[in-house]
Amino acid sequence: MKSDNLLLKPKVYGFFDESTNAASYIVKDPSSENCAIIDSVLDFDVSSGSIKTDFADKMAKKVTELGLDVEWVIETHVHADHLSAAPYLARKFGSKIAIGSNINVVQKLFGKIFNAGTEFQMDGSQFDVLFEDQDQFKIGYMPVKVIHTPGHTPACVTYIVGDAAFIGDTLFMPDFGTARADFPGGSAQDLYESIQKILSLPEKTRLFLCHD
Repeated sequence: MKSDNLLLKPKVYGFFDESTNAASYIVKDPSSENCAIIDSVLDFDVSSGSIKTDFADKMAKKVTELGLDVEWVIETHVHADHLSAAPYLARKFGSKIAIGSNINVVQKLFGKIFNAGTEFQMDGSQFDVLFEDQDQFKIGYMPVKVIHTPGHTPACVTYIVGDAAFIGDTLFMPDFGTARADFPGGSAQDLYESIQKILSLPEKTRLFLCHD
């Protein structure tokens, strides 16, 4: 990605879900009112098996307050520790849902483990767009580059948006280390190589991750 893109400084609004220690983001194009929502959380109560949209509604309220247009609701990866509010938010704002193209690998692995059966489509068709490594798209006028950063899962990707990189579970805060690589399809070697990709980004790149 051209170094000129580092001059682009998207506005990033972070949201923290205490129950899962997960971080979600709204990233806004500085030249328009367009934005994307990244790694949203759907509340899940284990004891009752019920779901709520309280956390997602906080993000939606911020979008409305700022008068933003949500073009994309995107995921850096499939989350094992929380449900995604992407379908709920995409319906609410008429947005496209996207994830890395290797989602079908993850679906097939976990589909067999949990005996999902033939009714569950394992081809990524639940998403509007499946990003390949090095793909580019735009949030408003702002270009976004996708890089494949597997290891935690085979479908993990990083989104480079101006001087910001949304790296999912590849790295955590310095006192917490890296993501785990012991899920089905995970790979410590792939994770190490993905971390090297992230660490090779320009020094001024801001890193936004999914967990503290």
